[in-house]
Amino acid sequence: MSRLIDPTLLRTLTAVMRSRSFSRAAEQLGLRQSTVSQHVQRLEAQLGRRLVARDTHSVAPTPEGEAVLGFARTVLDAHERLERTLAGGTVRGRLRFGASEDFVQTRFAEVLRDFRASYPSVDFELSVSFTQLLAEAVERGDLDLFLGKRRVGEAQGLLVRRDRLVWVGLPSALPERDEPVSILSFPAPSVTRSIVLEAFARESRAWRITCTCASLSGLRAAALAGLGLMVQARSLIPDGLQELAVAELPRLPDVEFILAGPGLHREPSRTLAHDILHADIWD
Repeated sequence: MSRLIDPTLLRTLTAVMRSRSFSRAAEQLGLRQSTVSQHVQRLEAQLGRRLVARDTHSVAPTPEGEAVLGFARTVLDAHERLERTLAGGTVRGRLRFGASEDFVQTRFAEVLRDFRASYPSVDFELSVSFTQLLAEAVERGDLDLFLGKRRVGEAQGLLVRRDRLVWVGLPSALPERDEPVSILSFPAPSVTRSIVLEAFARESRAWRITCTCASLSGLRAAALAGLGLMVQARSLIPDGLQELAVAELPRLPDVEFILAGPGLHREPSRTLAHDILHADIWD
């Protein structure tokens, strides 16, 4: 290749693929949508390959785009490690961070571990709860930043990723056609719980809650025991469980993961927000 690839172009491509949208990638990166399109076009021209397949309804990587994404993550990770090294751990202060229960079984812990290792002078506090409770903590001034969920169309926070909610469990837990669906659910005020109950009401489908638990680990254990079905983002399906695409189950919408709080605009929260936006939590 005649010249090096600008990491900015790789970062833009990664954001487009993560959010499956040029407009949402622009929001995430703080750019105009036209700039995002230009970045992708420049990268495609430089590589001589079509990387993104797009139409009026969807955005997806081509096979060549998938291959480039793998290399892009490696390049961006090395680039950010270099930036941290040159920064010399200058980020300091107190960071009170909240995370939705959805992330406790993902690679999110690695992001926090790397952040703490890179910035040992930051006084870090972590809270795990539901999005509404985390948002209320921000309002009270008890949190600086949180990673949570919102419904599609809501404006709260900065978009990190959009994903499809799916039914999850063991095939043996699927109900017969005329039986109520056994649900494993977080308690109120869970965003996912509200969406699920609204889906049942919309389709007039019988249901019953067979397990209520504030812990994702507890819901996973109930699902592995065959007590019922749970709903989770497709990219966050717990180990040992599988997506159950059954026509008789209520249809579910997309959900969006967001970063929110005053810390988006100040250190040290801003640095952690940057790390989360560019991490492979869902892979």
